[in-house]
Amino acid sequence: MPESTSLTPPRASAPAPSARHRRLGLVVMSLGVSLVVVDATIVGVLLPRIVSDLNLSTSGAEWATSVYSLVFAALLIPFGRAGDLVGRRRMFVLGVAVFAAASLAAALAPGGAALIGARALQGIGASMLMPATLSTVNAVFTGRDRAVAFGIWGSMISGMAALGPLVGGALATGGGWRWAFGVNLPLGAVLIAGALRFMPETRSPVPGGVRREIDWVGGALAALGLGALVWGIIEGQTYGWWAATRPFTAGGFRWPETALSPVPVVLAFGAVLLAALVVVERSRTAAGRPVMLDLALFRIPNFRRGNLTSALVNVGELGLLFVLPLFLLGVHGTNPLQISLAILPLAVGAFVSGGGAGRLADRRGPHRVVQIGMVMEVAAVLGLALTVSATTGGLGLAPWMLLYGLGLGLTSAQLANVSLADVPPAQSGQASGTQSTARQVGAALGIAAIGTVFATSLGHTMTDRLAGSSLSPERRAAVAHDLRHSAGTSGRDLHDTPGLAAEAHAADASLAVATRNAALTTAAILALGLGAALRLRPSTDLHREESKR
Repeated sequence: MPESTSLTPPRASAPAPSARHRRLGLVVMSLGVSLVVVDATIVGVLLPRIVSDLNLSTSGAEWATSVYSLVFAALLIPFGRAGDLVGRRRMFVLGVAVFAAASLAAALAPGGAALIGARALQGIGASMLMPATLSTVNAVFTGRDRAVAFGIWGSMISGMAALGPLVGGALATGGGWRWAFGVNLPLGAVLIAGALRFMPETRSPVPGGVRREIDWVGGALAALGLGALVWGIIEGQTYGWWAATRPFTAGGFRWPETALSPVPVVLAFGAVLLAALVVVERSRTAAGRPVMLDLALFRIPNFRRGNLTSALVNVGELGLLFVLPLFLLGVHGTNPLQISLAILPLAVGAFVSGGGAGRLADRRGPHRVVQIGMVMEVAAVLGLALTVSATTGGLGLAPWMLLYGLGLGLTSAQLANVSLADVPPAQSGQASGTQSTARQVGAALGIAAIGTVFATSLGHTMTDRLAGSSLSPERRAAVAHDLRHSAGTSGRDLHDTPGLAAEAHAADASLAVATRNAALTTAAILALGLGAALRLRPSTDLHREESKR
């Protein structure tokens, strides 16, 4: 029998939470989201210290960075659905506990294998925590409070993603990378206590006598299929999108020495699993059995278009956060001030506009707020692309990043609101997991696609600019190759090498061209997101609220 779409607390006699309790619960959930987002971006900055202390191999370093996002993305939908069934607060508390325990294991890791395992466990905890927060906000808040709640939740997502690299840089400078993980233990204890005190429990009700059947097959297909898809996107640039560019080993397994990269094989495998998921879920729906992912959700226009917009927004944000620090590092060296001047305005803009997005949504509608934010994002990235040069520093990027952050705050603050407004509360968990998955896939695509444009442009431009150099052809090719494969960081070595001033200036100019091309690509992708956002419409919930006035 299909589940009811009404929302009920676990005990019918439980009183509804007060407005104060709901607000404090929102604070707890937002802080939980902050932990997840920061730990997704912080390790990349800390990696040099970690590699040195633990003597990590290149493969180990890559897995320490990517396994968190891989496990996180793979399990969002299954754990989102689990929250619908067993209770979203319960899933949040369990997720925080797993995340904190995994963080302690990472802080105490004696070697690479232990750290990779702890990072994977962190991903499991994060995938429990994230959809539980989003589905609870969707189920508990209504009317004007709903736009404000989503504004706070969304600004934490976008703002903390920008602050993660800065926190990591500060810890890396101090040499204490283990504290980046250890601090999560007391924070986790505070979050668990706060959730038990202030976060309301919600779940999907089931009529009396109906057994809560679990779609194990759908869960396995969703996890494995999405995991394969995200792994292929993350590792495409490392191992080659088609032809193998380097050997692949994992544990005791070694990819056969062939010209074919493992990436297209894994992507094809993921596509087959996701196609099988669609077949299985349709069959179970036709038989009236519960499903892991209700495909009927995609018939809701705002949910379908909102997921696409979410993915494209994350392509832009994570792509920029990947490219701009590399540009600044290559041109200005290891000066953290330059990166801070560029990234901090993004975070400030996201927090400021996200906080005020609720009031704007009340006047103009959440869908209009998303559209305004997307216009600002496209304008900011285009402005950055048209003004960046070899002499641009963090201060020169700051105005564009502030404008981008303001737009990102508006978009992120209300996009989840618009996407989930027409979703039945009983399906909030799986819908929230689906939207979080769309963001993670977009993030992986952003780093892969925009990173590829950046690296390719860097190599080609440097090759052209070295054509008149006094270096031998072999040396010119080696310099261009090193610049591309170091993502521009080898440019600083040229500045420090006597007699290579012309080549160093060519590297700076090449970095500027590569950044410009990456920004133009980002603007084009965000323009597609704007096109999807322009098709968003006022939700039925908004129509109901307006009819009461």
